[in-house]
Amino acid sequence: MKLTHSRAVLLMIAITLMWSIAGVVTRHLESAKSFEVTFWRSFFTMLSLLVILPAFQGRQVFSKIRHAGRFLWLSGVCWSVMFTAFMLALTMTSVANVLVTMALGPFLTALIARVFIGHRIAPRTWFAIAMAGVGIAWMHGSQVDLGGGFEQFAGTLVALLVPIAAAVNWTVVQRSQAHGEKIDLVPAVLVGAAISSLVTLPLAFPFAATPHDIGLLALLGLVQLAIPCVLSVICARVLKAPEISLLALLEIIFGILLAWVGAGEVPAPSVLTGGVLVIGALVINEILGWRQRA
Repeated sequence: MKLTHSRAVLLMIAITLMWSIAGVVTRHLESAKSFEVTFWRSFFTMLSLLVILPAFQGRQVFSKIRHAGRFLWLSGVCWSVMFTAFMLALTMTSVANVLVTMALGPFLTALIARVFIGHRIAPRTWFAIAMAGVGIAWMHGSQVDLGGGFEQFAGTLVALLVPIAAAVNWTVVQRSQAHGEKIDLVPAVLVGAAISSLVTLPLAFPFAATPHDIGLLALLGLVQLAIPCVLSVICARVLKAPEISLLALLEIIFGILLAWVGAGEVPAPSVLTGGVLVIGALVINEILGWRQRA
């Protein structure tokens, strides 16, 4: 799939919309909890990718995985950490805690990309990252509660694994492409789903999910993970790592809106104000970038 920069940006926005349905869908689960939620979502992601990848890349995709180098496997481990930590954190602490923690992604991505691959960060991107960070802090700062006991604190630490793994993952993708190593990292998403399923399976017993729950988690596996995660790797071939991480913050905005419409969670005025700051940061960054390229 060949993408221009503008189309990659638009595709990333659609990807974040698909990612954002996790919160509102999990609020409608009946019995599934903790590791079982993570297992079923990762399992259905794996099943979906076993169909999607051969359909687009042919059966040779499995040969690519068997003979893959270190970058594909490292990316797969990163995906597995993100798949597992995100859902587990949502069962341990509040959504606000998880979202605020994930907002560290752009800062960690920029730092890791700068240190390990010498990626130069444009001043406009640093400014946009800072502006978006302020917006996220404004949105959820008053809602973050670390005083809810050890489980709340542990859930926040688990959530911290998501932006760390994401930052490493985007940097790995950029490193493999920038140095001319023709490695297809799309199968890494399948590897990540498989690892997450295997790791969480023993911890998911005894199963308590109802058919209703399994249907919702299957939806998440296909629409919220399999499809957008494959597309995000394709976007990473065009967009820079900090830019991807910044665009991914839209997941938080969309997630709040979907929870408002689908679960009756009305956002506070501070949430709306912070959302304007985040979207404004993205728009300014993209406009300045287009002008520079022109």
